[in-house]
Amino acid sequence: MSAALDHLVVAAATLAEGVQWCEAVLGVTPGPGGQHPLMGTHNRLFDISSEAFPQAFFEILAIDPAAPPPGRARWFGLDTVDLRGGPRLLHWVARSSAIEAQGRALRAAGLDIGPAIAASRDTPQGRLAWRLSVRDDGRLLAGGALPTLIEWGRTPHPTASMRAPGVTLQALTLRGLTPAAIQALDASGVAHADDAGPALSATLDTPRGRVTLASN
Repeated sequence: MSAALDHLVVAAATLAEGVQWCEAVLGVTPGPGGQHPLMGTHNRLFDISSEAFPQAFFEILAIDPAAPPPGRARWFGLDTVDLRGGPRLLHWVARSSAIEAQGRALRAAGLDIGPAIAASRDTPQGRLAWRLSVRDDGRLLAGGALPTLIEWGRTPHPTASMRAPGVTLQALTLRGLTPAAIQALDASGVAHADDAGPALSATLDTPRGRVTLASN
């Protein structure tokens, strides 16, 4: 079993605020996204694939004010995250081809990422469907360094039809994961550090030069 970075998640209080942040910090306007009826959220997206991280994208995520309450905790701890300081890197999602088995391996390492639930959203190219590990309480573990696992359906990966505005992911560094969790995750291309830095930091090449985003 192994995992690969699928996408980075930046949380914003509103999607408009997230777009403004993206333009100011990364120098690009994110492409279109969509709504997530299951969680009452919506997003904007763009491709950040690189040689080190193929099929990777960037997600700006916010609670959708037009959607009804989902009746459960939203994913990525979005109900409780403090965004008074503006949008920020919150989390990362790892692609897995064996989401159930990898979830069991992480639970054996003492980290319960929650069950794999089915989700979908409609796009102009058709419906995207996936399974995602989400805790019932929506809480992130290890400060967001432990990824949510995603397993895509039989449709093409969303980067196949996603805008690539000239931002590429060069590095992702994680802190706070135990050796057992690192082994169970087996994430390609991801670095681990044991200093007192942020739970996750991502370095991207952008039209504004090299930018490093930190989670906390």
